[in-house]
Amino acid sequence: MSKPKSQQLPLHKVIMVGSGGVGKSALTLQFMYDEFVEDYEPTKADSYRKKVTVDGEEVQIDILDTAGQEDYAAIRDNYFRSGEGFLCVFSITEQESFATTTEFREQILRVKHDKTDDQIPFLLVGNKSDLADKRQVSEEEASERAKTWNVPYVETSAKTRENVDKVFYDLMRKIRDQKALETQKQNGKKGKNKTSEGRRKRKCIIL
Repeated sequence: MSKPKSQQLPLHKVIMVGSGGVGKSALTLQFMYDEFVEDYEPTKADSYRKKVTVDGEEVQIDILDTAGQEDYAAIRDNYFRSGEGFLCVFSITEQESFATTTEFREQILRVKHDKTDDQIPFLLVGNKSDLADKRQVSEEEASERAKTWNVPYVETSAKTRENVDKVFYDLMRKIRDQKALETQKQNGKKGKNKTSEGRRKRKCIIL
């Protein structure tokens, strides 16, 4: 019996990280259901899955919306380990939430120690751009940090839907490209191994 078609689609695993109250859930729910939920306080991580089309290709996105204040480091590490790409969210109205993005980035790099930082699909996201009058983090400051990390910086508003689709689709493209690169490297290694095996066999025949 063949599997349903949806199970055969490429799956991209996205993890939402950031302090509590920055709008991770609001961004996720806006992307998933086109609705703005103002007062959503998750006590645990929630997982969502959606079928979307990226550059003409049907894929599935799996979003893990972390609660921000995970009780156990081991649980948080497991979340990070399972993720293929990360949206690191802070609120432009809260300097402290911006400061913690460095901590989240370091935790992800520590857990993904088998990868270099440029191999981890990652976007820095400044949410609540509709509250520009309450801004505490300038666009220049956030862009500068993103530049240091060599990652894109995008400002969003879960309320007005500004750039909501953009950050998820941009991250999926990064995940897709990274997977293609890794597959290419694996195939290259296999090819090299076969060549060296062939050489060894030929040497044996000559001897």
